[in-house]
Amino acid sequence: MSKQKLSLQEQLLKSGLVSAAKAKTIKTDKRKQAELQRNHNVAAIDEAKELAQKAHAEQVQRDRELNQLKQRQEEQKQVLAQVKQLIEQNKLGLDPDGLAYRFNDDNKIKTLYVSESQRGQIISGRLAIVKWEAGYELVSAEVAEKISLRDAASVVLHNKDTAAAVVAPDDPYAKYQIPDDLLW
Repeated sequence: MSKQKLSLQEQLLKSGLVSAAKAKTIKTDKRKQAELQRNHNVAAIDEAKELAQKAHAEQVQRDRELNQLKQRQEEQKQVLAQVKQLIEQNKLGLDPDGLAYRFNDDNKIKTLYVSESQRGQIISGRLAIVKWEAGYELVSAEVAEKISLRDAASVVLHNKDTAAAVVAPDDPYAKYQIPDDLLW
């Protein structure tokens, strides 16, 4: 007995999954489509192939978006690591017995205890206050600029242009000077 390979159509007919009439219509449709393609150079439309290509294109797009998101997150981690390193290497010591220096952070008044010379440097813009972990640290103005380039939200207070403060023309208190030793 010789073993013959049966076509898929014949196997489906033999198993009873497809009726003879259905198999005949599929066969004639295939023949007509092949004839059209030969005679008129009409490309046969393969819906399964189109759906597969569309699904593949959507998957590629999703993968690209996911990769971009991962890349942005990685860049953010690197920036935060750079900010952390800058603060850790350049933070100045605070004076727990010093003067209370009050500043605004996120519409809340915060207090940092600094020496009198540090207070003067903060006011003049030579020192800046940065947010670090759960608290605040003092760093030099140059370091604050570097931190600001990487993450502006980390720099809480940096008095850059105190000498060039703009006074409103209709300010009734413009002719009065604020004393340097005023603490609030």
